[in-house]
Amino acid sequence: MSNKRGLLFIVSGPSGAGKSTLVNRVIARVPGLVYSVSYTTRPQRPTEVEGRDYYFVSRREFERMREAGELIEWAEVYGYLYGRSRVAIERDLAAGRDVILSIDVQGAAVFRKLSLPVVSIFILPPSFEVLAERLRARKTDARPSVEQRLAIAREEVSHYRHFDYVIVNDRLDEALALLEAIILAERHRRERMEEDLQPILRTFEVSDRLEGA
Repeated sequence: MSNKRGLLFIVSGPSGAGKSTLVNRVIARVPGLVYSVSYTTRPQRPTEVEGRDYYFVSRREFERMREAGELIEWAEVYGYLYGRSRVAIERDLAAGRDVILSIDVQGAAVFRKLSLPVVSIFILPPSFEVLAERLRARKTDARPSVEQRLAIAREEVSHYRHFDYVIVNDRLDEALALLEAIILAERHRRERMEEDLQPILRTFEVSDRLEGA
């Protein structure tokens, strides 16, 4: 049985950068990725599915979970609370499963301070103007909320330097290929491959002894 812990991939960026779309698509392409579903007090959008996109809870229930220590991190964004289950993430990592999540910049900062095998990826839109177009075309938020998100995005993009990787999401297919490549490359770091390599390396030790006989 493998003792290898899973990796935690946190994908962040301003609202409208496309982080959720990229995460959903990369899960369909890369085997062995587990999505960490967030709890939120935000109202459910028409296209969202309970348990797939979010767990939608009341503010009172969220605060109960927070006080009980059930959340590994939490943040208030645009007036709504967001957080993730401590038990679920730690269970998956301990079992050797890689976990990926889409999270705001504030939440990403919390995860980077934890003693977890975190790989952080920042999704950057190609320009402020493109981000504005995407948010307005999404039509899931009232206009004041869109303007608020754009104002906050100006500050959020300055945090890109705190992440391990940056992907400019200009063309979705190219950004998706980059995200997949990052995940696969991190899985194949030499130090993470040691346990899997030992059976192969032992065959070379046998070969060396036979040649010297």
